[in-house]
Amino acid sequence: MAEITPKQIIEALLMASEEPLNIERLHKIFISNNFILEINALRDIINELVEEYADRGIELKEVASGWRFQIKSDLSQWVNKLYEERPPRYSHALLETLALIAYRQPITRAEIEGVRGVVVSSNIVKTLLEHEWIRIIGHKEVPGRPALFATTKKFLDHFNLKHLDELPPLMEFTETLAAETKSEEISEMIQESEQENLSECALFDPYEGVTLSEKEEEITSY
Repeated sequence: MAEITPKQIIEALLMASEEPLNIERLHKIFISNNFILEINALRDIINELVEEYADRGIELKEVASGWRFQIKSDLSQWVNKLYEERPPRYSHALLETLALIAYRQPITRAEIEGVRGVVVSSNIVKTLLEHEWIRIIGHKEVPGRPALFATTKKFLDHFNLKHLDELPPLMEFTETLAAETKSEEISEMIQESEQENLSECALFDPYEGVTLSEKEEEITSY
């Protein structure tokens, strides 16, 4: 029987894992099995696998939580034919709230309501928290000390992002959110309300002139 190589081990681990694996986690697995493999060598193997899968139906992709194998986006419509269950549909209000948090984080519930002009339902916040797309990172130092919301690594993973500064233009992102629900009606509602609602975000933006990378650094420091 041929000797098992580090590349085969890494490929198997990434295939079997239900969540992304970062370099440190992979390295610890090798150490726990008394297998000596330098981190730089591990990174080289990852890069080799990325190239090997470049022309296949699946790809090795790095997201916020680490590396994972996934179906290439342009093939998802074919894979979806395997599943009869309809994807969950999210309301216009939920998608708009998520977009505001993603682009104006950290942000309070009152600030979201000020932009949208309506009360943010507790069910919306609960749903986003249960999906682990948002989290409470602290409290704003104003009367009542309201919670500050920001997105999570799971949010980045779900949308195939590694960092916040990889967020696409707002219109493109809202279209992606709408596609998640398979609802043309939601997409149209978002497009109609984008200028009216989201352009007002600057009224509450405590990071005017600050890059998304700098925001991310401050958010992760909480």
